[in-house]
Amino acid sequence: MIIAFSVTPLGVGEEVGGYVADAVRVVRESGLPNRTDAMFTTVEGDWDEVMDVVKRAVAAVEARAPRVSFILKADIRPGVSDGMTSKVETVERHLAAGSEG
Repeated sequence: MIIAFSVTPLGVGEEVGGYVADAVRVVRESGLPNRTDAMFTTVEGDWDEVMDVVKRAVAAVEARAPRVSFILKADIRPGVSDGMTSKVETVERHLAAGSEG
């Protein structure tokens, strides 16, 4: 399964980078495949381990912020591994070939 999530501290002002870094640190220390971009952190693994990482990442922000909001999107596809890489490679292959479908 692949989970993309975003965690946002509320009530802490406009500078939230340190709070977000706390969440990303939890994800990176998990050892699961992950990627962080400007909007989401994506993590891949089985249901229990991925959801545990998300829960701990949110808790890391919650420990310092009076309120927390988070968004989660999941791709649940049993038997697929390395989906984070293979999905991007498929799109890149289509772009390179100039295909539309």
